Amino acid sequence: QVQLVESGGGLVQAGGSLRLRCAASGSIVSINVMGWYRQAPGKQRELVAAMRSGGSTSYADSVKGRFTISRDNAKSTVYLQMNSLKPEDTAVYYCNIRTIGNNYWGQGTQVTVSS
Repeated sequence: QVQLVESGGGLVQAGGSLRLRCAASGSIVSINVMGWYRQAPGKQRELVAAMRSGGSTSYADSVKGRFTISRDNAKSTVYLQMNSLKPEDTAVYYCNIRTIGNNYWGQGTQVTVSS
């Protein structure tokens, strides 16, 4: 049973940076998409950033120019570098890895940005 484990969340002041890491407990083959989602209290879960198997990336408009997604396929690990954080970035961040036959989710890591 593959599990995704996120780390790197925490409390940071506005303007600060955090780097989230998501590592799979086992090897995942045929990865299609690796991504990060977030869910703020009272809001729906939204896609923050995604990277496809070919390397193309996409970002939510609200984080473009501030967040960067990267990966290490050999280790089935995905990262999210978050710079210039804003209070509205406060949410639980979830890692997601999709293959042809599976859709894996992490347990979430809290990111809190104080003003």
